[in-house]
Amino acid sequence: MQRHRVVVIGAGFGGLFAIKALKNAPVDITLINGTAYHLFQPLLYQVATGILSQGEIAPPIREVLKRQDNVDVRLGWASKIDIENKIVHVEGPGIDYSVEYDTLIVAAGAAQSYFGNDGFADHAPGMKNIDDALELRARIFGAFEIADLQTSPEDVDRWLTFVVVGAGPTGTEMAGQIAELAHRNLPGQYKHIDPRKARIILVDALPAVLNTFGDHLSTRALRQLHLLGVEVELNTKVVGVDATGIEVETERGHERIPSMTKVWAAGVSAPPLARKLAETTGAKADRAGRIFVEPDLTVPGHPEIFVVGDMINLDDEHGQQLPGVAQVAIQGGKYAAATIKNRLAGKPAGKPFKYFDKGSLATISRFAAVASIGKLRLDGFFAWVIWVVVHLFYLVGFKNRVSAVMHWAISFLGRGRSERVATVQQAFARRAIHEYGDPFERAREEIAESTEEHAAGH
Repeated sequence: MQRHRVVVIGAGFGGLFAIKALKNAPVDITLINGTAYHLFQPLLYQVATGILSQGEIAPPIREVLKRQDNVDVRLGWASKIDIENKIVHVEGPGIDYSVEYDTLIVAAGAAQSYFGNDGFADHAPGMKNIDDALELRARIFGAFEIADLQTSPEDVDRWLTFVVVGAGPTGTEMAGQIAELAHRNLPGQYKHIDPRKARIILVDALPAVLNTFGDHLSTRALRQLHLLGVEVELNTKVVGVDATGIEVETERGHERIPSMTKVWAAGVSAPPLARKLAETTGAKADRAGRIFVEPDLTVPGHPEIFVVGDMINLDDEHGQQLPGVAQVAIQGGKYAAATIKNRLAGKPAGKPFKYFDKGSLATISRFAAVASIGKLRLDGFFAWVIWVVVHLFYLVGFKNRVSAVMHWAISFLGRGRSERVATVQQAFARRAIHEYGDPFERAREEIAESTEEHAAGH
């Protein structure tokens, strides 16, 4: 007798925790993910600024799940969901395939949003995947190297100006770490430039940094950024980005900031799969593509399809929309798994999903962070200690935790950066792939053409 088939799309926090919660359930699980690793996204900025290696925040999925026998891990991108026949169609590297399901968990995470200006991505990479982080690492460290070669003061200034767009947790953490690089880690290593003269500019259209943390912590964070030498430009809208600078609209009027290195940390949207699923099922989606789900995290009219994490639009008991944070995905994945087990056991439906807010954390620099936990508001060293403990707890794998602690010691107690290697390939490979096409797609097309020619010849 065939066991219940569960297909999980996405190996982020939601998908991974759902799978682990189904370890002893009488189900066969197929995991579909576009990469072979699980990404601890909150620490991407530390890869980009040379603190951690990509392997420390991206353990292989097969290694993470090697002791769970009821999981089949498959590489690919879900392209279409046939809800009538319960089939997920997948585009793999050079091969298409399909997977049948009885229950589907869609946890495909979030994508970077450029608010309709996707061309900005060529000059201001986002912070959503390892490719982004490695490209930014190459650009950031490369900027200091190239600045050291310049003879014109204007060119030096352009290469030593770093603009971070978005003053949420990711942007604030990124700006703080670039400032630490320039003012603490790199001085004394260059003969022709002083890294301490670098400008780090944090830009946001909103009137506050870390606006979701409340006025008190927002003010504290702003003060700490100023102490680090970060220039914070609030109420400032980005209207243009090109290779050599960024155009903004401020309260002072239109301005151009010459800069060779820009980082985009503003705005997220659901991945294209979310809109496809909404159209297929007739579900509603918001402007960012997030699906309005039922209180039990299922798609309206389709109790066999769960959506968890950044892809959902659902209000909590206070009428506030659930935030796109890791804890929502983790708790949602566990909830979906528990519901599946209850259904298979013939138990009645449980209570609606209820999100337990464990708080929000963001680092500004070494030994300085802000923490909002319930009614507790902390900043400074104690908030930073909490940040360290929480992030170590959620890093997958003992080996990752040990190496992360070692690299944090080097970076925060000393003046080094363990991962400063930056290559031309990291800086330009994605742009080349975008320009010349996906090699797997070209191979697929060549095979198809060859097959057609062979058939015509007979």
